[in-house]
Amino acid sequence: MGTLNWIQKWYVKQCNGDWEHSNGVRIDTIDNPGWKVQISVEDTDINENPFESIDIERTEDDWIYCKIEYEPELDGFQFVGYGGPENLEEILTVFKKWVE
Repeated sequence: MGTLNWIQKWYVKQCNGDWEHSNGVRIDTIDNPGWKVQISVEDTDINENPFESIDIERTEDDWIYCKIEYEPELDGFQFVGYGGPENLEEILTVFKKWVE
């Protein structure tokens, strides 16, 4: 199964009539250029899974940085990944591997 298809299915499994109202998946661009991915893990089965931050810098345009952080506005934890302009799928794959 492709990564994007897997993320869609993971999202659907989290939707319970409540979670999706204040949580979710956000994909945005940053000005480096690159990507920022935020995925709320609050009230999910993976909220307690340990995650070791990842920081890989191959070149100026080929890099990723992924971590778990507490978001006070959401009152919960989220996976946050940043990466170069062609690293979006790699960021999503890091999340997928963590969940699995």
